[in-house]
Amino acid sequence: MSSAASETEEASRGSPLTPLKLVGLVCVFLALCLDVGAVMSPAWVTADDQYYLSLWEACWKPASNDNWQCTSTLDSDWQVATLALLLGGGALVLMSFLVALVAVCIGTRRRFYTPVAVMLFAAVVLQACCLVLYPIKFIESISLKIYHEFNWGYGLAWGGTIFSFGGGVLYCLNPKNYEDYY
Repeated sequence: MSSAASETEEASRGSPLTPLKLVGLVCVFLALCLDVGAVMSPAWVTADDQYYLSLWEACWKPASNDNWQCTSTLDSDWQVATLALLLGGGALVLMSFLVALVAVCIGTRRRFYTPVAVMLFAAVVLQACCLVLYPIKFIESISLKIYHEFNWGYGLAWGGTIFSFGGGVLYCLNPKNYEDYY
């Protein structure tokens, strides 16, 4: 009976903070930083030194002029959908980071692992949809007659998605199986 009582006492107190969960928290923080960078990036697509496209605006420089001309990208439904998916995933990453941080601070961690992992995997699904939709619709709807490439803003979004997936996997691992090692 005393071992059952000590197990319930340990469960109510929380599990020890394992390095896996600490690395998971760092992954979630990095994912959040990369998502913010991707949303704010001015360069999701660039073409030579004459065109760039972000989630917010498309800018080009006419050959006869040195001034950039910019228009909003929020007129196109696929660009709004891309932005909404990325922001939705970023919001889930932010919430999972806050829940994981609170769990570390108050010490009742075990019951927060599953919600954090579920939020991270939902963010991965939203952001992966965004990152697949963007190049397909870009190539379908915008015809640039010059060489263009997907640039660092698009890469930051992929990085954030990958770190979110890694954090989700780390929060899925059962710490009880690894307590003997720590």
